[in-house]
Amino acid sequence: MQNKKPKIALIGYGAMGKEIEKIAMNNKYIITDIFEIDNKISASKKYDFDVAIDFGFSESVKENVEILCSLKKNIVIGTTGWYNQIDDLRKIVEKNNIGCIYGSNFSIGIQIFQRILELSSKLINKIPGYDIFINELHHKRKKDSPSGTALTLANIILKNVESKNEIFTDRCNDKISPEQLHVASVRGGELAGTHTVFLDSFSDTIELTHRAKNRTAFAEGAVSAAQWIFRKKGFFTFEQMLNELWEDIDA
Repeated sequence: MQNKKPKIALIGYGAMGKEIEKIAMNNKYIITDIFEIDNKISASKKYDFDVAIDFGFSESVKENVEILCSLKKNIVIGTTGWYNQIDDLRKIVEKNNIGCIYGSNFSIGIQIFQRILELSSKLINKIPGYDIFINELHHKRKKDSPSGTALTLANIILKNVESKNEIFTDRCNDKISPEQLHVASVRGGELAGTHTVFLDSFSDTIELTHRAKNRTAFAEGAVSAAQWIFRKKGFFTFEQMLNELWEDIDA
């Protein structure tokens, strides 16, 4: 990791944007610009930042990436709900030779949780009698449902559990098919995010839960990602960044 700290711009200044600003400034990073709906980033202007951290609206991600590419600025994407455009964004980033890192969840804790789930999924795949499903809870203002994190967890399960081959996110009005992985979402209150994976059999239940206490972990991860992507070129996931940190650990 470079010793020099990148200058950071924020895209989106809601609760996450404000938390990232606080964490960045506490760690001696300089915030040069804050972009919002009434102050959008522009391809026709010159800016002093090195890396933009985008926790804005999902529908603006592609436009923001295109502008940042034209400005030759690197980007951290923490917004979810845009993954249907991921191939297009990868091509744009690679064509313009900038650096981009994205993740459905920038909490280090949730990344540890994902690795625990990967091992657990492989274990129950060898043992008949266990079913597996997901429940996630978020605050009432969250727009996407299920969350990007829940879908990431679901895809880990699909990869490792042979009996599951389809993610089911609708309300159940009838019995669920055995090959469907049910992902249930609840929105309300001020919850920062709780994800629980149930491994259930006739004789016992195992619950794997990650419960975010606040937004600090997400902000710390996003700032770490900005440092990591600084001066890099390519299209990366947050998991790839952590793989470098954990490459000598056998799980």
